[in-house]
Amino acid sequence: MDESQSRDFIRQVIDEDLKTGKYDGRVHTRFPPEPNGYLHLGSAKAIWVNYGIADEYGGKFNLRFDDTNPIAEEKEFIDSIVEDVKWLGADFEDRLLFSSDYFQQMYDYAIDLIKKGKAYVCDLNAEDMKEYRGDYNTPGKNSPNRERSVEENLDLFERMKKGEFPDGSKTLRAKIDMTHPNMNMRDPPMYRILHATHPHSGDEWCIYPIYDWAHGLEDSIEGITHSLCSIEFENHRPLYDWFLDELDIYHPQQIEFARMNVSYTIMSKRFLKELVTKELVNGWDDPRMPTICGMRRRGYTPEAVKEFCYRAGIAKKANIIAFELLEACVRDDLNKKASRVMGVLDPLKIVIDNFPEGEIDMLDAINNPEDPDAGSRQVPFTREIFIERADFMEEPVKKFFRLAPGREVRLRYAYLLTCNDIIKNDAGDVVELHCSVDLDSRGGNAPDGRKVKATIHWVSATESIDTEIRLYDRLFTVENPMGEKDHDYKEFINPDSFKTLAGCKVEPAVKDLEHGDTVQFERTGYFCVDPDSTDGNIIFNRTVGLRDSWARMQKGK
Repeated sequence: MDESQSRDFIRQVIDEDLKTGKYDGRVHTRFPPEPNGYLHLGSAKAIWVNYGIADEYGGKFNLRFDDTNPIAEEKEFIDSIVEDVKWLGADFEDRLLFSSDYFQQMYDYAIDLIKKGKAYVCDLNAEDMKEYRGDYNTPGKNSPNRERSVEENLDLFERMKKGEFPDGSKTLRAKIDMTHPNMNMRDPPMYRILHATHPHSGDEWCIYPIYDWAHGLEDSIEGITHSLCSIEFENHRPLYDWFLDELDIYHPQQIEFARMNVSYTIMSKRFLKELVTKELVNGWDDPRMPTICGMRRRGYTPEAVKEFCYRAGIAKKANIIAFELLEACVRDDLNKKASRVMGVLDPLKIVIDNFPEGEIDMLDAINNPEDPDAGSRQVPFTREIFIERADFMEEPVKKFFRLAPGREVRLRYAYLLTCNDIIKNDAGDVVELHCSVDLDSRGGNAPDGRKVKATIHWVSATESIDTEIRLYDRLFTVENPMGEKDHDYKEFINPDSFKTLAGCKVEPAVKDLEHGDTVQFERTGYFCVDPDSTDGNIIFNRTVGLRDSWARMQKGK
């Protein structure tokens, strides 16, 4: 991390706090997801802001579930979030916490506010409450129940807790100011009645705290020093401060930063869930999704995601980060780690007439030129091989230097190859090439020093492994699918974002790969083994291509 990244406005605040001895020199942050969906790339940014800062300052980091809405929350989401946070490398140690662990303490705090005359039970339904609230141009009106006595409010609130009233019939509200210019301060609800089973606390409660009531209390109870939130909570901060001040309890400092948006995708759990439920994608872990589990299945690494979050930086205003930057981070990381293999996605058969039939020549191939310790592997070369169909052109155009009739190319790690004859089917399509190799050029070197303009990859026709390749591209066709006026974001789903190729051929070195392993198919891109793979059918997902469009974009600036 360079100095410009480490001195963002959040770290400047923390530096000053440490200098003045605020919070006794402690730094304690948290990531507070609601377990109502799977984490996405924006969540990864929030995790690395919070955990990255705690780690940098030698502080503590909590993973705390804001599980205050049992209707939308599921254990599936809790389990997936824990897995994703661990995969990203954010170490919460033994601090896996739940808002529901504090329900009794929050209830006791609510009793304290009622006794101080700062909270009351309200009978208005949601529609009437909205009408009474007013708007930015119209002051709100007091609830008819606002002046209930402390004794009556205590009685009603206890009966709410005991389950005597139906859902939605009553709320507990803070008594602040119905004419306040900040709408969040107009007697906001603190509790609502929900007779629903909670995924963590079961049926212990039938009243649940509103997020705005719970948020500041959770941070206070856990001793959080710096409560780092996305920018939409800035207008809620005065309410959190009011609650903490009225209760006269420990007061963390809230600092807001902008959410991260990435081009050609969406960062809303609500809309991501819609894509899943309407089967517009193949589940939360569809590799086209910006979910962490989707990125993991696609072959992205936690190191690449972390680097992307740092390069994107911390801003005060919302911005859109180029998807190409994410791809560049993935490509840079995999370039150092991924072993190289040769794979042919669109096979064209070649028969090498002057190579002995039945002979297998084992050739030495480098596993990773970026990693000298990666060693080498043996690649079988046989009389019949496959090359990419795109590497041959019967009538080559200008600047096409690959294989053509009468032309010589280099086969990667193997021999110099010349095309002598073309076999076509009845439709006139090229189905097979007959070629010859210079047997003295084993390893790819010309014995007389002659120049060969192109090197192409290949696999043995008899020793290669059949695979299925899944090609993933951007899920949307426009940079900002949520920002197109008068259009539903689903109109911009890319129909070519997912393609399946059958009958692809890959060198036998891949047979020992496990689910999640990533390799580079030379000249093609990075691919990882999909969990759908079986012993008899290896499935590869394309992680990212080799072309670095981000680098080209930067040069063009």
